Amino acid sequence: MARILVINPNSSEACGEGISRAIAPFRFAGGPVLDVVSLREGPPAIYSWRDWHAAVEPICRRIERETADAYVIACASDPGIEAARSVTQRPVLGVFRSAVAAAVARAGRFGVVAIVEASKARHLAALRAMGLESRLAAEAALNVTMDSLLDPVAARSRLTDAAEACVCAGAETIILGCTGMAHHRAAVEEAAGVPVIEPCQAAAALALFAIGGLSDVHPTT
Repeated sequence: MARILVINPNSSEACGEGISRAIAPFRFAGGPVLDVVSLREGPPAIYSWRDWHAAVEPICRRIERETADAYVIACASDPGIEAARSVTQRPVLGVFRSAVAAAVARAGRFGVVAIVEASKARHLAALRAMGLESRLAAEAALNVTMDSLLDPVAARSRLTDAAEACVCAGAETIILGCTGMAHHRAAVEEAAGVPVIEPCQAAAALALFAIGGLSDVHPTT
């Protein structure tokens, strides 16, 4: 049976569980297995460039030792995606790039809600690499911790306010810029009045497409 390995590059098991719940609709009888792993050697969350770089080698080592048909880096800063692609011939997808692809397929301009201000530079670097910087209407940072995001209510009002601000700036769809935001998607969408894209779901859909979504696709080393 085909396997998609979703790598949460931080050490938060709660974040990993949230990612697993977010992609649950993409698990179906006879379909590929979608496994989610959190990296115990990773940072508690990816707030800074230092955290981003600290996650790169653990991601690469995990890919090297675990066979899968496709890999997903489940952090909205897509840490180490170029390095990860260098250690396997299998598809490696970043959730932020996947969400951007979904956003531009859906609407002309999009907004991003980031966990912290420092995330904006990493998102901008990814958008420049994709040639889609001009499609960003606005990005708003919450400046909260991962623990706050994972709480059912602690950061929700900030999330909805940030999404509404992006819509006021011209965004026609919103990207949740951290995997810890997954369980807020429906509430943010209702408040913002535009489609809200959860990055791990976007990446899961693309990973299924990349491997054909067939149960008879077998991994090779």
